[in-house]
Amino acid sequence: MNLPEVVSDLVEAQNAFDSVTYANCFSETAVVYDEGKTHKGRKEIELWIKESNEKYQSVMKPLEYTENGTSSVLSAECSGTFPGSPITLKFHFEIIDCQIQHLKVTN
Repeated sequence: MNLPEVVSDLVEAQNAFDSVTYANCFSETAVVYDEGKTHKGRKEIELWIKESNEKYQSVMKPLEYTENGTSSVLSAECSGTFPGSPITLKFHFEIIDCQIQHLKVTN
């Protein structure tokens, strides 16, 4: 599967539980929506993914990737220490200038 470098870097960082590298895939003003919560800015995103990694130890296996302009969707099998693991989640990205501006995670 041919993923943009920033998405590939995000998946690698997630699978290594590297919250700093994960957060660096985002712009300084990026926004993430996940589990009903909003996380704004790179530092808040880093704290969110660090807590999520500690809680769920989730790894991602990309299944499908589609893009339309700056918008794209990655479907990935996510497995970890959460109920119902593994599940397939959709990661809705807006990527501008090789950085993630927005990410919304859905079922």
